[in-house]
Amino acid sequence: MIRNLSKFLKTKYKHLKTSQNEIHTNKIIAIRREDQSIWERRAPLSPNHVRKLVMKDGYKVIVQPSNRRAFQTPEYIQAGAVIQEDLGEASLILGVKQVPADLLIPNKTYAFFSHTIKAQEANMPLLDAVLEKNILLVDYEKMCDSNGQRVVAFGKYAGVVGMIDIMHGLGLRFIALGHHTPFVHIGPAHNYRCSEMARQAVRDAGYEIALGYMPKSIGPLTFVFTGSGNVSQGAQEVFRELPYEYVHPTQLKKVAEHGATNKVYACKVSRKDHLINKETGKFDPQEYEEHPERYTSTFSRDIAPYSSVIINGIYWAPNSPKLIRIPDAKKLLQPAHQPWLPSSPGCPSLPHRLVGICDISADPGGSIEFMKECTTIDHPFCLYDAENHTNKESFGGNGVLVCSIDNMPTQLPREASEYFGNLLLPHIDEMARCDAKKEFSQQNIGPIVKNAVITANSKLTPNYEYIANLREKRRSQSKIVSSNKKVLVLGAGYVSDPVIEYLTRDPHLSVTVVSALKKEADKIASKYASANPVVLDVLRSGEELEKLIKDHQIVISLLPYTYHPLIAEKCIKYKVNMVTASYLTKEMKNLHDAAVKQGVTIINEVGLDPGIDHMLAMQCFDEIKESGGVIETFNSYCGGLPAPESANNSLRYKFNWSPRAVLLNTISGAKYLKHGKIIEIPGNGGLLEQGSGPVSFLPGFNLEAFPNRDSIAYIDQYNINTVNSILRGTLRYKGFCQNALALVKLGLISLKDHPSLHAAGPDITWRQFMCDLLHLDRDTYYENVKGVIFDKLHQDNNLLNAVEELGLLSDELVDKLGNPLDSLALFMAKRLAYSPGERDIIIMHHEIGYKLQNGHDEVKTVDFIHYGEPNGQTAMAKTVGLPAAIAAKMVLEKEIQTTGMVLPLSKDIYKTILNRLQLEGLQWTEFVKRL
Repeated sequence: MIRNLSKFLKTKYKHLKTSQNEIHTNKIIAIRREDQSIWERRAPLSPNHVRKLVMKDGYKVIVQPSNRRAFQTPEYIQAGAVIQEDLGEASLILGVKQVPADLLIPNKTYAFFSHTIKAQEANMPLLDAVLEKNILLVDYEKMCDSNGQRVVAFGKYAGVVGMIDIMHGLGLRFIALGHHTPFVHIGPAHNYRCSEMARQAVRDAGYEIALGYMPKSIGPLTFVFTGSGNVSQGAQEVFRELPYEYVHPTQLKKVAEHGATNKVYACKVSRKDHLINKETGKFDPQEYEEHPERYTSTFSRDIAPYSSVIINGIYWAPNSPKLIRIPDAKKLLQPAHQPWLPSSPGCPSLPHRLVGICDISADPGGSIEFMKECTTIDHPFCLYDAENHTNKESFGGNGVLVCSIDNMPTQLPREASEYFGNLLLPHIDEMARCDAKKEFSQQNIGPIVKNAVITANSKLTPNYEYIANLREKRRSQSKIVSSNKKVLVLGAGYVSDPVIEYLTRDPHLSVTVVSALKKEADKIASKYASANPVVLDVLRSGEELEKLIKDHQIVISLLPYTYHPLIAEKCIKYKVNMVTASYLTKEMKNLHDAAVKQGVTIINEVGLDPGIDHMLAMQCFDEIKESGGVIETFNSYCGGLPAPESANNSLRYKFNWSPRAVLLNTISGAKYLKHGKIIEIPGNGGLLEQGSGPVSFLPGFNLEAFPNRDSIAYIDQYNINTVNSILRGTLRYKGFCQNALALVKLGLISLKDHPSLHAAGPDITWRQFMCDLLHLDRDTYYENVKGVIFDKLHQDNNLLNAVEELGLLSDELVDKLGNPLDSLALFMAKRLAYSPGERDIIIMHHEIGYKLQNGHDEVKTVDFIHYGEPNGQTAMAKTVGLPAAIAAKMVLEKEIQTTGMVLPLSKDIYKTILNRLQLEGLQWTEFVKRL
């Protein structure tokens, strides 16, 4: 019987081949095999379509043999096709996906999805080959009717397959999160012989959902469909096999929180539901078509927070607004308090509502910005962890499940091909009339095909000449992007080492370090081979500095804060982002609007104090507020100190960062709130005399503290308007305040110019300068000088000994810097420097008092203590430098996109930085005490 069938097929094939050669041999088309992907099993025309072309329309159809194709060779033979490898006699060659450049036959008409109309970099070699070989290329994607609607597409089956695949993925993701659901019995689309079999599996899952088999701890499931085209419609067809209810976008929040669990909810989102003009806040469809850059999307704010699953089927153009940006994902994927969901150790609620995204549009970096690479049929899912901005192939862990396969329809190849061929068949005659050797303007074809011709006569057709410009723009951008992976670090002093070390771990980053001192630059060069040291005085090298800033994507300024406005102005001028660890000064605030206008991000206060103190505080505040608590008190203390064993001088202090700032802080005033009353302390020593005192926490360190400038300003900054007490203080070891106060009383911590310290004046020793301050002759007997100081310090021997121990009565020459404070700062930096083998310590302590909803009072404490490494990175450098470096990389990776002057006070910023600091070994402890 098998022999007879084989004999019949051979006879039939011979007869059909003979008759085919006898009629209309000038109407010859070919179907090539697909070799773009091992999974590609589709065909542009099925045997049914070939039969019509051969029997009714008189075509000779050549089919290139392929064992992978979903339609078998005998099916095409029975339909009247000629099976052969050589396609050379065909004038029109049809395919589905891109053709390898070396297999293109010159002077032919080709039709396939070229993926070149956006100047996609990966397919530019193909476009070059098409032009070189004088191919007339018809791109299915651009075959549109008079309304601009595509007439030939696999869109419906992309939606069908995408919906099946994401439901399969949901079953596995829910299992990984601790929930058995009916979705677990739905397989991937390619496991089913046809879509009807897959639909039956979906119906079975829907039946169980209707019976109430969805865990209550998951809550109502909401499916959001973007777009209204074939993709969305195909996905919704499958979705409607479940027990469902459609809701308007304005109802989404309500059903997400209070909907039923024995059905699922669908929400169709169109452009008008989330696109608004940036200025008017309204949507005008005609304006949007012409100027999409004027619009922004509210999808991540108004829709995504209430979505369990997003089915994205919209076409995205490069200048269109994104649905979900990388920073949006950080907010969406934060653990959310969902009080309406039951939860217990055995039935945990979901960490956040958004569980899955099926990005059928498959535009890497497009409308779903964090989707950087398409997934594949072999590996259809990845878990995007917004906190760490990483993808992993897993169903367990933090993140949202993403499915973004760029050739979804090939998982149901026979149905998809039949569907596609039905749409393509009416246009075959026109496409076959195309002649690659003929002038494009003389082609006898209608607008649907003509407008889809990308290339003809070895050049781009008029409609697609923009590709050349776009391609050139992409090339330029590519050069910029490669150079933009360059970070400029200004300053190679105390805290630069951890910054450079962290950044140079990334082989894709180039780090340039600017130092005014050649010694520092040489040290950087010897330690970090990939860093590029530059010797430059920032204040005296305007043009050279501007050139450096212009050539980098981001600047990290580790210079004194007074330099930052100058640097910021240049960054804004050249649209370069910037990071500093310093306080946001008034001068920097004044540059906010200019930075916003230029689209520049400038992050301030992202060091230790300010920086980590902000972030740890905000984390506590947000957690307390989310649980319904009301914050009533906040006391925060921080100090960078020598480790206890190294606090071996009268100030109990050593310098590993700006001595000037340390000394200046001792003569500043302060203001804070205590039990609803504003307390103000005058400067010039009042802080040390009236405001200092011992603290009760961490008693083993024998600490004292004094208020740090204006604490009240942080009430608004932290959004804690319910507090009746707030104080931010500076920590020192006991004894610092009284000894530093002695220096103030002697006039040594003063910014007032002193004639004895004029740079052009004669040399002077410290003992002589003390005589000048005390109005004594410079040759006054040593013991007599001590006696005057003793009287001035209220006859306190301890204070006198402190002054003497610090070398302020020595015969060492003063490096004269005009005023006592700056001259003393330079002297102390040398005298109280860390010796080899010594280490420093960072101590930070937060106390937050709050009232719970049940009326109970609690206090939460956070203690952050970190020691430096002997002969290695100091604690100060690490805790100041690492947050700045992490923030800079977040800006580079588009994890931070807010423009203008930015502080690390929002959860999407501080949570990521804190998590990454923990990975670097910086840890803190938290303790809650009920009062």
